[in-house]
Amino acid sequence: NRNKRHREIAGMPVLGSWDDIAQVTLQTDIRHAILAVSSIDHQTRRRAYQLCEAAGIRLLLPPPIEDLMSGRVTVSQVREVELDDLLGRDEVQLDTAGLDQLLGAQVVLVTGAGGSIGSELCRQIARFQPTLLLLLEQSEFALYTMEQEFARAYPQVAIQCLIGDVKDTQRLDEIFARFRPRVIFHAAAYKHVPLMEQSNAWEAVRNNVLGTWQVLQAVSRHGADKFVFVSTDKAVNPTSVMGASKRLAEMLLQRWCQTNAIDTVIVRFGNVLGSTGSVVPKFKEQIARGGPLTVTHPEIRRYFMSVPEACRLVLQAGFMGHDGQVFVLDMGEPVRILDLARDLIRLSGFSEEEIRIEFSGLRPGEKLYEELLASDENSLPTPHPKLRVAKVIEAPDSQWEQEVLSWLTGNDAVGPREVRATLNRFIPEYSPYPETSKVVPLPGLPGARSA
Repeated sequence: NRNKRHREIAGMPVLGSWDDIAQVTLQTDIRHAILAVSSIDHQTRRRAYQLCEAAGIRLLLPPPIEDLMSGRVTVSQVREVELDDLLGRDEVQLDTAGLDQLLGAQVVLVTGAGGSIGSELCRQIARFQPTLLLLLEQSEFALYTMEQEFARAYPQVAIQCLIGDVKDTQRLDEIFARFRPRVIFHAAAYKHVPLMEQSNAWEAVRNNVLGTWQVLQAVSRHGADKFVFVSTDKAVNPTSVMGASKRLAEMLLQRWCQTNAIDTVIVRFGNVLGSTGSVVPKFKEQIARGGPLTVTHPEIRRYFMSVPEACRLVLQAGFMGHDGQVFVLDMGEPVRILDLARDLIRLSGFSEEEIRIEFSGLRPGEKLYEELLASDENSLPTPHPKLRVAKVIEAPDSQWEQEVLSWLTGNDAVGPREVRATLNRFIPEYSPYPETSKVVPLPGLPGARSA
């Protein structure tokens, strides 16, 4: 506020605006700046960070003003800027009345409840006071971690921690018959692209596609009010087994919708900051080891949002959607991974001379750019500014469905080459990653390699 220049606040002189911070730094002995604004957009946060970095001082952020006023935190709990602050977007506004109608006083099931998306969905669903929250998870340690967190942070929420595999029909029937969930968020998935491309291709398909189908069959047998499927941008014109498996699951779900009256919703979004297996935790580990940071390609770009924002939009789409609609989240502008690596190096207090960046080449199944809508699709706006509905390709016929299910339920193990060939037959827009590749230098990057 330029009107406050040359005045005093609580006896302290107002020395200038953010544009003056470099000059003020030279005239004083300040070492830190606090962006003490209760509600600020991410562009302003990033600009303040860049001005402070240029001035050689550290930017700090205070806790949210509502937390200060409620007494939950104190002013002393200022913190350093984090990557979410620079790449995150403006706060998502939820239809809390609608979500309370969907989730409040209901039995809600979350599959993959110990994963980065599943666990955050559970936290946010807890706000709406479900009658019972069912946490289904294959990993014992992940489920134990959630049990301990809920006992500490959400003691008022009734939960059941359930070990189980989404491919296990007997376990699913037991859970559905005993607890009768009315709202299901299906987040269980194998999602690491290179890991699922070769030796684990068949397991990726069985878990991501057959697992989804078995959950849908349990819903058919026992009934429910809403089924929300968490998908990915990698399902659009997929080049990886993981992306193709999620696309095949989408297609089966849309086929299932034609014979079931249960409201179903598909939600696609891109990468989430800090999720298990994502690039940010990997970069942090590499920085802790002294580098180098490995970036696959200088021009590779990805959409990013925070885990809480992604889950808020999944909940909102879950309330709004029906009849197998595919919701696409507004992911903003794609972020160049090279820029993200540089930001993280600076946020960690290092320079690029101290922590080097190396280019390792694109990995099997990896694209330079992700897409949110397939080439034969377009999207329509919704009442929510960060959600659009995709007009998707028409669901296949019953013969296609039977062929897919016959393949999925076969007892023989299937090799990665056959998996890719069969996926290509079932999904016309799937372009498998080349079977073989050789290491070649990236142009203009001495010593860099391409897989």
